[in-house]
Amino acid sequence: MAVRPIILAPDPMLKTRARPVRAVDDGVRGLMDDMVETMRANNGIGLAAPQLGVLDRVVVVECAPRGTGSQPLRMANPELVAVSPERVVSEEGCLSLPGHVGEVERARAVTVRYIDETGTKRSLDAEGLEAICVQHELDHLDGILFVDHLSPLRRNMILKKMVKARRERARTGAA
Repeated sequence: MAVRPIILAPDPMLKTRARPVRAVDDGVRGLMDDMVETMRANNGIGLAAPQLGVLDRVVVVECAPRGTGSQPLRMANPELVAVSPERVVSEEGCLSLPGHVGEVERARAVTVRYIDETGTKRSLDAEGLEAICVQHELDHLDGILFVDHLSPLRRNMILKKMVKARRERARTGAA
């Protein structure tokens, strides 16, 4: 397992639709392992493959506190099959937009169908934070960032700050 660099907005890779994986093989399992390691190293609760520069439909989610014995969800080709009509608004952030948050409205509960790391087809009913995180990560697979759910003014403010921070990192030689 390895911690990989996370792509930061407004990189065009983050706006690109990911392609389905053909099979969950050793390469996909290795990617999932790296994603979990990278997510944890950056104190995240979810990560999508495009955030690492890999345009595969793969996400990992870990909403339970670390050390509780729970294992992260590793999902290939996830798709929402049911969405509750009840909506919730919560503050979201993103590892690709560090330091920025916004209020996003999403479904309170979802059902997602996916293939796990063993190649087994599974279904998950998620509520609350887990449902929000699943929706956020699946958005990444379609080139949608949480800022795309914000007002144009708020979105543009955040993206301009990201561009300014990128320029500053380039100027100072920071990673």
